[in-house]
Amino acid sequence: MKMITAPEGYDQYRENIPRGIIEEVEYPSSTVGNPRKVMVYTPPGFSSENTYNVLYLLHGIGGDEAEWYNHGAPQIILDNMYNDNKLEPMIVVLPNGRAMPNDRAEGDLFDPEKIQAFERFELDLLDDLIPFVESNYPARTGRENRAIAGLSMGGGQSLNIGLGNLNHFAWVGAFSAAPNTKAPEVLVPDTLEASSLLSMLWLSCGDQDNLMHISVGVHEFLEQHEVPHIWHEESGAHDWPVWKNGLYLFSQLLFKRQ
Repeated sequence: MKMITAPEGYDQYRENIPRGIIEEVEYPSSTVGNPRKVMVYTPPGFSSENTYNVLYLLHGIGGDEAEWYNHGAPQIILDNMYNDNKLEPMIVVLPNGRAMPNDRAEGDLFDPEKIQAFERFELDLLDDLIPFVESNYPARTGRENRAIAGLSMGGGQSLNIGLGNLNHFAWVGAFSAAPNTKAPEVLVPDTLEASSLLSMLWLSCGDQDNLMHISVGVHEFLEQHEVPHIWHEESGAHDWPVWKNGLYLFSQLLFKRQ
């Protein structure tokens, strides 16, 4: 499915608009065995008197909890979108998807132990991070109030975790999903169940991305089995303009009730 790209200036800092807050916090992880860092964005006008949907937004293999912040400035994109009345109020949680004691993006990023840590993150997310967020923020609980999305390795994680835990997530997105993505028939073993439970499944990728075949393979499987989803092929490679555009397009569809 072709969709428009974000308008010019969507990712540029605007003066004199209400702003959200993005900050680094720590949460206890029984999965890893030590406290872990996570960045949390709360929207403009955030108040503990209200309750909020939550988007878990994941980074790539070379990043950590600050990768989106350092390279994608999601808080600027989201602040602008709130000012344009394009978003439902949501908390955005930016975790470190490398669930191991030394979770820094250093050394051999493809070391088997580090790849296993990306898989282990599923337990850290479900058992530690989500309970922390829902205990410490006015977060709405329930699958229909949670979304998961990510870029590259984080896109693969989002598909693996989101589609593997439809009791936790109704909204799933992947921007340029990497080869850690499970085979489509493993991701969606019950196409009827997935169709009935998913509020939205989003796949996007740049047309010059060497990993395009990963996303295309999932898209074609979903299409063949008539699982509703949004497929967005755009101009670009495996890089930030594609991922930021994915966030812009994906986030404004989240938590909209039909």
